[in-house]
Amino acid sequence: MNGPALTHRTENGRDEPVLVWRLPEPVLAISSAVLGGGIGPCGWVINGTVPMSYDRDDPADHLAGIAAGLGLSGPGVGLLTGVDVSEVVATQDTGVRLWATVGLGVPIRAAAPAETITPYVGTVNVVAWVPVRLSAGALVNAVATITEAKAQAIRDLGWDATGTPTDAVCVLCPFLENEEEYAGPRSTWGARLARAAHQAVLSGRSAPQPR
Repeated sequence: MNGPALTHRTENGRDEPVLVWRLPEPVLAISSAVLGGGIGPCGWVINGTVPMSYDRDDPADHLAGIAAGLGLSGPGVGLLTGVDVSEVVATQDTGVRLWATVGLGVPIRAAAPAETITPYVGTVNVVAWVPVRLSAGALVNAVATITEAKAQAIRDLGWDATGTPTDAVCVLCPFLENEEEYAGPRSTWGARLARAAHQAVLSGRSAPQPR
């Protein structure tokens, strides 16, 4: 799987960057994204920058419009973030490829006591490619593994946090006959995902943060 292309769109007088993965053939995806979330076929992925003041109540429709404007059709995954996606960090580990846009302007602890949190779109977005077919259970496990590695990196950076209110993950793999059943952090492919995600978040923290 090739990395994303960087393009731009104009919205409300602003020139906003967008990362676009145009996949040569459909793959299997699991995602927590607002557009294309769940498990299913995927032909493209976009990760677009929006202002930190973003408050639209129709982000899925917004992303669908961005995708259509880029000539994308069919099933895909759309992500949004308040960071400049041109600062994407790419890592890899023995066949695994991973891209992260890292915004830690609104760090939180997932199980913090109830409190009012303004969900600005700082966001750590992760898109990962695994070159083997993962079973449904392994896909779920892969998302958990990436999330654990992200939280580890955030703690290693000195933050008393596990992520932001709007983090999203997308894991892609090919449609092949033989399935890998495991993607936990000590499995072959899960360990590679974990290392790639950990390194991406550590590296991304040095990039410019949310505007």
